[in-house]
Amino acid sequence: MKFPCKKLLPLLIFILSCLSVLRLLKLAITSSDPSSQAAALLSSLQRECSSPSECSKIQSNAANATLLSPKEFMLLSDLVARKTPCNLLVFGFQLQYLDLSSINARGITLFLEDNRYKISNIEASSNQARIYKVKYGVPVKKAYKLLKHARGNPTCSPSINLLQQSTCKLALRDLPQQVYELKWDVIVVDGPIGDSPEASGRMSTIYTTSMLARATARNMTDVMVHDVHRTIEKWFSWEFLCEENLVSAKGKLWNFRISSDQSNSTRFCSSETVHIQ
Repeated sequence: MKFPCKKLLPLLIFILSCLSVLRLLKLAITSSDPSSQAAALLSSLQRECSSPSECSKIQSNAANATLLSPKEFMLLSDLVARKTPCNLLVFGFQLQYLDLSSINARGITLFLEDNRYKISNIEASSNQARIYKVKYGVPVKKAYKLLKHARGNPTCSPSINLLQQSTCKLALRDLPQQVYELKWDVIVVDGPIGDSPEASGRMSTIYTTSMLARATARNMTDVMVHDVHRTIEKWFSWEFLCEENLVSAKGKLWNFRISSDQSNSTRFCSSETVHIQ
């Protein structure tokens, strides 16, 4: 039995339309699921690695990298939306952070990531977002010695304004020049990974962030620190960002608000120093 082509054409169009709708639904579900984003990134990283041992290390790092929960990301994205257009600096990179550069489309967004595999296949969006490969190199196991150094060394004082010339061991001096030149409205600390004693820790990023925030000529800089359930993030946040500056929190994400009038102080925090045994 033969069907005229004119009768088959509407049926074919209907089938193709259904397939298109199903594909769009699949893309929508995938893009909204953080675990799907992580899986897609991991697949991309594994294509780039050069040996089985390297692939294993990449897979471990990707699995340990914690994405912001929906409530945490809402706290952060709402802050950026209120401040846009703004200068946004992010230590660390996750796929979900690309949404921040879209929200801040008329502002400037900089990502600083030490894992080249995470950014090798990612292109910055068409606005003024930039992704830079940086090097941290200080392992978590040196955190306590660095904290003692900072407490006893005047060169680590918040009154020191020139980070690139600082002799404080916590100061990051080799970041892209734009980091030191711009005045930041929002800074996010979610890197380096800092998930083991040998891994690069966030001691220097938290200290450097506190110095950048205090050096701004704007009224306030909001600093968001992720993974504050971990000892290093909690220690160094209390030490350099200070409990009195904590304005909100959600899950494992803390929001500190630093004013530029704190830059002339010889102490980071007005309250008694947190004692760490």
